[in-house]
Amino acid sequence: MRTMLTAFSAFMLLGAQASGEMLITPSEAALAPSDDVGMQLRSITRGPSLDQISPNPATRVRSPFALKIKFIGHNNATVDPETMKASYLKLAPVDLTGRLRKYTNSDGIDMPDAEVPPGTHLLRVELKDSLGRVSISIIKLVVE
Repeated sequence: MRTMLTAFSAFMLLGAQASGEMLITPSEAALAPSDDVGMQLRSITRGPSLDQISPNPATRVRSPFALKIKFIGHNNATVDPETMKASYLKLAPVDLTGRLRKYTNSDGIDMPDAEVPPGTHLLRVELKDSLGRVSISIIKLVVE
């Protein structure tokens, strides 16, 4: 009886930990890393800014976590959330746009329970404003 309860408790605990929505799968995390990160795209005029609010890229977090990225328009331009494209930087990039689309609006991305395997992960997020200016930012996730 005690063995059954222990096994059941372990099963329930594992189930409780996996309560978020999958952003990066373990099989995607195991893919070969990218050799080209391409940190930022610069132009003469300033496109929209993307600020990583949560999690802090300098700290380790446990999954699931809140993924929050703020979009900021400049020079009287508005951010066009429909132009947001996100990819997981691997040798063959993994398109994450569809997974993040329902959490995206003109203010940014707000995914409350992102499930990500342990490791350091880089996401490339591209965004345009109402003047057609493009910005690309790299989002760093460090998961324990």
